[in-house]
This record gives sequence, structure tokens and C-alpha cells, in this order.
Amino acid sequence: MNIIVSCKIVPDDQDIQVASDRTLDYSKAKGTVSTYDLNAIEAAAQLAAAVDGSKVTAVTAGPASVDDSKLKKNILARGVDELVMCADDACEGMDAHATAEALAALVGEYDVILMGDGSADNYAQQVDVQLAARLGVPSVNGVTKITPEAGSLLVERTLESVVETVRVPLPAVVSVSPDVAVPRIPGMKDILAAGKKPMDVRPAAGAPAGSVEAVSTLAPEQADRKLEILDASADGAIEQFAAAIKAAL
Repeated sequence: MNIIVSCKIVPDDQDIQVASDRTLDYSKAKGTVSTYDLNAIEAAAQLAAAVDGSKVTAVTAGPASVDDSKLKKNILARGVDELVMCADDACEGMDAHATAEALAALVGEYDVILMGDGSADNYAQQVDVQLAARLGVPSVNGVTKITPEAGSLLVERTLESVVETVRVPLPAVVSVSPDVAVPRIPGMKDILAAGKKPMDVRPAAGAPAGSVEAVSTLAPEQADRKLEILDASADGAIEQFAAAIKAAL
């Protein structure tokens, strides 16, 4: 089975700083693999292990800065056999429509494309369906379990009140929720082996066409703290505490 797994390189949110005007400063934020995509990579590796002769190829697109040796090894050390990357500043700040276009250009022969159900930065939950539409294949999202079958996948979608079982014919695009698999922690042997795996880094054929214009990106306004302090030993303190919480909700 030819398994493609899509991943996105995003700024590490621990390094993002908020300025006084609520704008976000990414200058000190290093790139990292989107948290949700780590689950998808693990799901792809587990699916490959369940089907003899399978191959896992990771694809990603972003600005030239994503062409980083540490990032590439981080992906390849997680059960991935090959990495295909478009690293070009023409891919800076892509929306879901542009990302789907860029990823479609990287996909070769495949049986299934696995994706996280959103990205750690925008979490638009649109790239999977737009990529499937562009490729002309079915898509299913919210997947928490994958079972391979001949020519199809039997997947479970855990919804609010039910678990839905869907059989999706291949080829298809499947986006997974974080519950699908716990990402592995690569060992030193995995990291060293990753450096010897195939890496295809290429420029963009052109700037992918976006469909959404981001007018501004601001951090939420900070709410003033009430600074109410109650003495736990005082009579009625618990009732006052509960009333204060209720009033704040």
C-alpha cells in the first residue's frame, strides 16, 4: 500500500511573543511539525506495519525555512520511508486552498492520503476536503481508528454521541483526530537512520493561488482579573466562592 501522509511545519507556539498592540511576533519561533500531524504520521506508520509491502511518504510545503535538516529528520524518524518537500518562499502564508494546490503537486502514486484534522496554527479543517476535491477522490474526517481491507479502509469516526463506522473505497483522503494514535518518540537509532532516507526537496512551480485574505491576526484581549480574595475560614466563604464563580461565567 502506498501511503501518503501530509504534515505542516508551523512556528513553535512556545516561542511566539505577543506585542503590546496584540500582534504576534514570530521572529524567535523555530519551526516544528504541527502537533496534529504527529498523530497522522504515527497512524500512517501503524497502517504500513499492518499491510505487508507498504511504503509511507511524507509530503509538506512551506517557505524556504522548512528545508531544515533537524525538521526533516524529525519527520523521517517516525516510521516514514521518504520525504517530499516543497520549500519555497512562494509558499509563505498559504491558506487552505493554496495548501491543497501545493500538496496535490507533490503527491505521486498513492492508495490513501492521511492528514491531521487541522493544523496547530490556523486549524481551518479545510485542507483535507479541498485536496480530495482537487484529486477527485472521496474523503472522510474525524477518524479515530483505521482497519485495512482489500481495496478499501474500514474507519471509525467518534462523534459527540455515537461511533460511526465507514467503509471508504481507495484511493481516498482520510483526516484523523488526535485519538487515532499516540506519536512515538524517536530514538537515537531512528534519528541516525532518518538521515539516510530519501529526501526530495523541490521549488514551487509557481505561487499557489489563495482564496482567503487575512486582514489581521491579533491575540485575544486580556480580561482584567477580579482580584477577589476570600478567607476560607470565614463563615459562608464556600458559598461566596461558588457565587463569584457563577457570576463570572
